[in-house]
This record gives sequence, C-alpha cells and structure tokens, in this order.
Amino acid sequence: MLNNWSPSTDLRDDGRYSEKSVPVLAGRSSRAFHEMTPIRYVAEEPGRFYRKISYGPLLDVFVVDLRSYRGPNSHGLDAELTTGSRLLGARQIAWLKRELARSVATWKAIACDLPIGLVIWDDYGKRQGAESFSNGDGGAPLGRELEFADLLRFIRDAGITNMIWLTADVHYTAAHYYDPGKAKFRDFLPFWEFVAGPLHSGTYGPQQLDMTFGPDVKFIKAAPGGAEQNLPPTAGMQFFGLVDIDGQTEQLTVRLMDRNDNELWRTVLDPDLSS
Repeated sequence: MLNNWSPSTDLRDDGRYSEKSVPVLAGRSSRAFHEMTPIRYVAEEPGRFYRKISYGPLLDVFVVDLRSYRGPNSHGLDAELTTGSRLLGARQIAWLKRELARSVATWKAIACDLPIGLVIWDDYGKRQGAESFSNGDGGAPLGRELEFADLLRFIRDAGITNMIWLTADVHYTAAHYYDPGKAKFRDFLPFWEFVAGPLHSGTYGPQQLDMTFGPDVKFIKAAPGGAEQNLPPTAGMQFFGLVDIDGQTEQLTVRLMDRNDNELWRTVLDPDLSS
C-alpha cells in the first residue's frame, strides 16, 4: 500500500500504480492485514481495528486507528473541528472517551500508530501537510490538534489518571513528557509518550517538535540525520519498548531497547491511587 496515504492522495501521475483509487487500495490493504494478522471480529463494525484489551486489574490497552477515519492531509490550520480535520473520527473518539471513563484498571495505555507532538510532514521536501496531529505551528490547537485537545480536556475533566501513550511511525526511539505548564494548550493532565520503532526498515533523524501540548524530550536515540539518516537495519538503529507493571506496588516501568536487547533508557512511574 502507498506510504502515508490519506483521502487527499492523488495517484493519477504516479506510474507505479495501475490502480489509481486510494479507497480501493486501502480496502485491499485492510483485507490483507486482517488475513495476515487475525484479530477478533467486531460485529457492529466489520473490519474495525480499534479495541480495548484488558490485562487484569492493572492494565487496559486501548488500540486506536489513525488511518481509517481520517480526513485529507492539509495545512492543519483549521480554526474549527470538522469531519475533514479529524484524525480518529467522531465515532472512534466517542468510543475511546466512553471506554476510558469505564475503565477501572490502574493503568490505561493508548497504543497509537502516530506520534503526538512530533511534526510528520505529508510532503517532506516542501515541509507541508500535517500527517499526524501536530501542524508545526506551535500555537493554540488548530486542525487535527483540536480533536486531540478535546480528548485531553475530557480526560482531565473525567478525572482519568495513570495514562501513557505508546506511539511509533518516526523510525527512532524517544520519551516525551507532556507538561501543561509548558504548553500553549493547558487544559490537560501531564502524561508520558513513549516512541519506539522500527524493527525492520530504514531509520531517520529526529523530527520537529510542536509545542502546542508542551512535549519535553527526556530521551532520544535516532539516526544522525542528513545524508546518514536512512540507515539500514544492519546499522543497529532498530528499537522497541518494554512495559512492566509490578503486581505489588503497581509501579509501571518503561524500558527503551535496541535490537541487541540493550537497555537504552528506563523510567519508573508511580500510580496515582487517589481516584
């Protein structure tokens, strides 16, 4: 399937594709994914990927889908949230809010396929088009940031604590702490984002940070950038993460690892048990 596609992708002049319809290609790739990676069928929405996976009383994992319900990639500066400026989509957001509010697990981890505070350009050469949440503006929420800001405000107002975000896509590893005191949008509780990947593809240099939600880089390991950024797996810049929860203390430990199973960085988080 075409890399980094969205409904705005135009293949009319791309000779690599005999099929020019992005919806047709997306349907084929979705079918291939579900055939190669069997996951539980959701009767009310066949082919649905997003879901909650519970691991006893200590952990609920919320797997979200940032491809199937998105609007077209654009400048990302819309002043109002519309169907076209959404990334998760209204139905998935409603599900996520409802399930987060219902969760009684100590920890809530959101497995998200795109990073939050890193700017992912649709067109890297021209540095334009927001592929993920952040638009590179660094100011008050606009475009897809409005959807994420609404979710963060809901989480704060509902008193949902002990949340972490596990993200990928950028081909390096990092730990980001989001502090409302450093953000342009401040209506949220502090949270961590842990980024890791890939396991079998080229690596790239660090991406631009967008300060709308106040990310602070606590750790990063990435390719140097420039001519040396697209390194093969043999260069050793392949990463993954491990998360452990202590059954007695309920502390959560995150470790960022390299391909040789070397621990690069770790943090231990204490749970908020007041709620």
